[in-house]
Amino acid sequence: MMMKTTLIAYSNPYLGKDFFQFFMQFFRRLWAIIMGNVSSGDLVSDEVQIFVLVGISISAAVVGTFLMLRHMTMLANALSHTILLGIVFVFVVGRSRGVFSQEEHQGFNIQALLAASLVMGVVTTFLTQLLTKTMRLQEDASIGIVFTTLFALGVIFVTVLTRSAHIGIEVVMGNVDALHVDDLRLVYIIAAINVVSFSLFFKEFKITTFDPGLAQVMGISVGFFNYLLMIQVSLTAIGAFRAVGVLMVLAFITGPVLIARLLTHSLRMLLVLSCVIGSVISVVGVALSRHLLSIHGISLSTAGLVVCLIVVSYVFTIVIAPRCGFLAAKVQESSNSHT
Repeated sequence: MMMKTTLIAYSNPYLGKDFFQFFMQFFRRLWAIIMGNVSSGDLVSDEVQIFVLVGISISAAVVGTFLMLRHMTMLANALSHTILLGIVFVFVVGRSRGVFSQEEHQGFNIQALLAASLVMGVVTTFLTQLLTKTMRLQEDASIGIVFTTLFALGVIFVTVLTRSAHIGIEVVMGNVDALHVDDLRLVYIIAAINVVSFSLFFKEFKITTFDPGLAQVMGISVGFFNYLLMIQVSLTAIGAFRAVGVLMVLAFITGPVLIARLLTHSLRMLLVLSCVIGSVISVVGVALSRHLLSIHGISLSTAGLVVCLIVVSYVFTIVIAPRCGFLAAKVQESSNSHT
């Protein structure tokens, strides 16, 4: 029994660690990874969770920054729901034709999922703009009609066609504890696509975001970059669905950006801070999840903890933000009253 316990502890060095011991162990392991003493195949579950969630945070923060500045977060919410229909379609077709990945931990053909996400992203955006322009509906009303309809179809198909597969739970809520080291590849490919796209077209995204009229005069297509942004949101959601599901990813897209927006008015700094905040909260969430399990024997959803930490961090930032926080407003109000 002692040998078995020792082997288990060796296989995952984070077992039994509290919150602070977790960080000490993680930084030791991180240094070993950087020095090449630990290969990717030797990564344990906690480390895979951290690296996947950090990759998702970077992707989500980059697309989320421009979504928030364009006042399009509602459309991102719609995409996170309507992608479910595409995933269910891929699952049903793949099950009937045997196109699933051979790797048991994935359960889905990634290329098919990416194609489905792109299609649903374009369809959602197209239908929304179609209703807005042809039916003269307000954009938020169009989004509400489109995403509720497509999401309802996805839920119906999940219920009717995939009862024995538990696809609904994994896709909607995610399962960060079941992540595999191979999931890192997809997450960081998508993160790289997002970072490179916004780096190459930073000027175009900036102009179409802040001054669409000027963009049209300069010959920059506002519609093209809207569709490109929606495609990137769809890719981000697909990269995140195994870890946090297609619904909770919305918290990663909006939360860190909203926190960073309270701290800076610089676009470049907003992008950097959003990525850093999301990444730090992800690491803290994994550490807290391990602490609760090791010390108190409480097993909670790591992704759920991270989302809760995002909300708590946002509320805390509202209070202490140096320029527009609650305390700053009170100090300013007190100063004005004395003068």
